[in-house]
Amino acid sequence: MKTWITDAPIEAAAVLAAIGASTDGAAAMFLGTVRDHNDGRRVTGLEYDVYRPMAERVLREIADAAGARWQTDRIAAVHRVGRLDIGETSVAIAVSTPHRADAFDACRYIIEEIKTRLPVWKRELYADGETMWLDGRSQIVAGAAHE
Repeated sequence: MKTWITDAPIEAAAVLAAIGASTDGAAAMFLGTVRDHNDGRRVTGLEYDVYRPMAERVLREIADAAGARWQTDRIAAVHRVGRLDIGETSVAIAVSTPHRADAFDACRYIIEEIKTRLPVWKRELYADGETMWLDGRSQIVAGAAHE
């Protein structure tokens, strides 16, 4: 189990390398990336702020809960803070389990819990020069999550 908060770019290969065992037949990975639009506005980047001690504790609690539920300790989850440009990875989660359904389900659980519980605040930077702090709660619509 590996969880961390970082202000450095996230390397997907390093996150994936932190999981896996010879007993696992599946590895699932989720990457959240900065997109160039939201709610009809052109976005030029994001800034994430965090209360690091609490965020590190909560991220570990989320991963521990997923590990207990899906019977795996092969979980890596990282959230980036600071200024991010379009296309950069803001969050990465990797889970390996003996079977694919568990890996997918655990990965989905972790990102939904991060969006709901992790004390990380997001500010969007817009092409017109304005900025806005966003509500950090996940919204579930028709069975799918979106920001």
